[in-house]
This record gives sequence, structure tokens and C-alpha cells, in this order.
Amino acid sequence: MMKDKPNIIFILTDDLGFSDLGCFGSEIETPHLDQLAKDGLRLTQCYNSARCCPSRASLLTGVYPHQSGVGDMDHDYELQGYRGHLKDDCVTIAEVLREGGYRTYLSGKWHVGKHGPMDRGFDEFYGLLGGFTSFWDEKSYVRLPENRPVREFNDGEFYSTDAITDYALDFIDAARKDDKPYFLYLSYNAPHFPLQAPKEDIEKYVKEYEKGWDQIREERFSRMKELGIVDKESELTPLSEFWNRDRDIHGVNPAWESIDRDRKRDLIRRMAIYAAMVDKVDHNIGRVVEDLKENGELDNTLIVFCSDNGACAEWDPWGFDNWMTTSNILHRKADLEKMGGADTYHSYGSGWANVSSTPFRMYKHYSHEGGISTPMIVHWPKVVKRIGEIDHRPAHFIDFMATFVDIIGAPYPKVYKGNEFLPMEGESLLPAFLGEGQTSRTLCFEHEEHCAIRHDDWKLVKIKERDWELYNIKIDRTEMNDVAGEYPEKVKEMKRLWEEWEERTHVVPRF
Repeated sequence: MMKDKPNIIFILTDDLGFSDLGCFGSEIETPHLDQLAKDGLRLTQCYNSARCCPSRASLLTGVYPHQSGVGDMDHDYELQGYRGHLKDDCVTIAEVLREGGYRTYLSGKWHVGKHGPMDRGFDEFYGLLGGFTSFWDEKSYVRLPENRPVREFNDGEFYSTDAITDYALDFIDAARKDDKPYFLYLSYNAPHFPLQAPKEDIEKYVKEYEKGWDQIREERFSRMKELGIVDKESELTPLSEFWNRDRDIHGVNPAWESIDRDRKRDLIRRMAIYAAMVDKVDHNIGRVVEDLKENGELDNTLIVFCSDNGACAEWDPWGFDNWMTTSNILHRKADLEKMGGADTYHSYGSGWANVSSTPFRMYKHYSHEGGISTPMIVHWPKVVKRIGEIDHRPAHFIDFMATFVDIIGAPYPKVYKGNEFLPMEGESLLPAFLGEGQTSRTLCFEHEEHCAIRHDDWKLVKIKERDWELYNIKIDRTEMNDVAGEYPEKVKEMKRLWEEWEERTHVVPRF
């Protein structure tokens, strides 16, 4: 019977860093996700595609973002790999699972172009079609199809993380009245800027961040070693570099003690808001888990948790308060209390993003580990018996299509609605879920000319303006010891493999 097949809930957060969950070393309170990790499996080397649109495109299609048409963001450059929307020659997970007998739901953020979720296999949608907006503004979120009933929120009650969960629970409840299993893509837009959260949740974290980012990084790194997220021999990277949006200003994040008092207070508030947003996501995931428990469905529901890219460093240590100009406002005295409210707009800057990326270099946009590493949790009690284990094998967002096809036994179509499809690029992660041996992997990356290739334990990586760097990830995942000069033949070989991938997947070389 169809109901014997698992329900699948894929939870995606937006701009969450690698170390921002308690079960990955954070001081932020995430008890519900920590419990899923304790009862399930953590993967520490799962990679995204460095930015929201490309990562979501890979997740949904099982191919590299340029193959799907979303090599950059949602702007159409009229180039094969940069159309700004999912192309017709790739199929989505929702389309495949729906053909396999599943109900398909999306609650949260879409952001993969003009062809919306209803055109790409989803039965029901609530959320944000674009990239980001106020968490307090109900008018920015839509319900599709348009004839569906909508929830009503009293003045001041709407907060998008709560509302996205409300609709997710509605979708799950509707699925219970059916004979079919469901796929729920629960795609939160938190903790992406604008940083906004209820005041009582912000206050919970203010004192914690008075320690400053140097001490918080050290504390997180220590916990990550204790948890086994990173090797005990690992080194914590120095404070990372940053570039502004136009890449004409470049620097290094300053030591916390070098910052003046007023600036520290402003920065503390920004990070407290960010932490409150993560806390709020965890609380809402707890609502979903509790609903599954109450209905006896948790054991045969596959829950996967990831983040769409590394932490958001846009665009300097101080953060911005106007997305269009990227200008910063230094908040003082009474203005500090207003931060995070409906009339405010903040990012938290590269210094705190450096904390979120602990222990790695760099952040969102980049192909260094801090930009492409996602905290991944898998929970499926009926099948995944690796209770509390940590798996360090490499994986990628391209793998989820292959994984779900493997699990439900649905054929991956060669033709769908008259279009011939690209073959899947990924591999099933079911062997990882079951503790079976790993295969050799070669994974490639490019976004905004920041490039990388990972081949087994070796990684070749570059920042746009710079030469290729080579690292042995097995012993140096924090990318501290560039050995490109010692292994020129390895650099040449891996660069050739990356260039073959570049041509095959429609990456436009610009360097």
C-alpha cells in the first residue's frame, strides 16, 4: 500500500551557518533539532551550492545549478546556465514524487524563478515566491492555488516562521485524509536578513553575545571537537577576510576587543536577533515533530534538515541597514531596543558570519568550506538505526533526488510532459543512512567565479581574483595549509576535471 512508503519532510533554512545548531556546537538553543540529531544521524560534509537560488535548484532537480538554468540568481542572462529559472529539461523532486503517488507540498521560500511551485509539481503552496522580505509583513506571502482558503492573523500576530509552520501543519493534516504519502518541502526564510524577531526572544540572547565574536568562536570550536563534528586535531582558522558588494573594499574582520563600546552594543543586538530567529525556527520544527508524534507518524517519516548556503557576511563587519545601498546605521541607546521590529532592517555582518561558519574560512558566495558546508540531520526511526552517529563522508544537494527515488522506488523519468530530461548527477544517500561503505566522489562548484572541485580527500578551490589553492580535506578541512606548490601535478589534474565539468554543465568562464 502507498501508506507504507515514508512521508518525507525536507526542512531547509536560509543563510544558517555550519555551527549555528546546538548539535553542531552552537550556544543557540535548538533542543528540537538537537533531539532529532540525538535520535538520528548527522552528516558533517554535505555541500550546498554557496547561495540560495543555486542550492535550491540543485536540491529540487538533482543536477548542478547551471544545468538547471539557475547558475546565478533569478535574473535571466539569456545564457543556457543562467536563465534565472528552472528549465524544462530538468524535472523536480515534486514532479517525480507526484508521479510516484505522493502528495506534494511547499511551505516557505521558493526563489527559483518565474515558473512557480504550482508549475513544477507541487499540489499546495504557502510562502514567499521571491528571495527575502519582512518577517512581519503578511502581504508578502501568498497561498497557491489562488482558490484555497487562507488563515487570518490578528494585527501584530503575524510572524512568517510561525505562519509557514501553521500552513505546513495544515498540509500534513490534509494529507492524513488521503491514501497517499506526502512530500513536504518546509523551506524557512529564516535566519536570512532582514534580521527580525519577537523582542522577548531577542532579549534571551543579548548577554550571551557580550562575550564578542572571538570568544564565541573559541567556545563553539571546543564544543565541536567534543561532539565529534570536527577532528580533535583541527585548527581554528584566523578571522576571515571580507569584500564589499562591489569588491572594491577588502579587509579582515577585526578582533572584538579593538571595537569601540557603541559599535559593540550595536553588533551584540544584531547577533541576538539572529540567534532568536534560529531559536524560533527550532521551536516551530518542534511543533511539526510533536504533531507527527501525536498522530503516530514519526517512525515512518523521513526528516532531512539542511541549510541552503554558508553564513551571510554581506558586506562588512558592521552589517547593513539598507539592502539597496548596503549602508550601515550605528544604533545607540533607545534605538537598540527597537532593533528587530517590524520597522527595522538589519544584517549581522561578516564578523558574526565568521562565528556562524566556525571553524571554517569564508561564507555564503564562496566555495571554501565556510560557504558550501551545511549542517545536515537525518531522522527516520523505521530505517535509520545509526542513533546519534556522525558520518563524515562527502555528499551534495544533487544527491537528494537520487536518494528519494531510491527510497520510494519511483522511476526517474527520461521524458516528462514531452521534454527529455538530464540524467541525475547525484548519488543516493541511503547507503549513508544505513551505515554502508562510501564510494569515491567528485563534486564541483562555481558561483560568481568562486570555484572548487572536491575529489575524495583533495579539494582545489579559488576565490575569484586569486589562484587555485589545494588542500587535503582529510587532514585539513579548515583549509589552513595550501599545498598547491607541493603538488603541481595534482593541481593540473583537478583543474582539468573542473574545466571538463565547467564545459559540460554550462558554466560561463570569466577568469
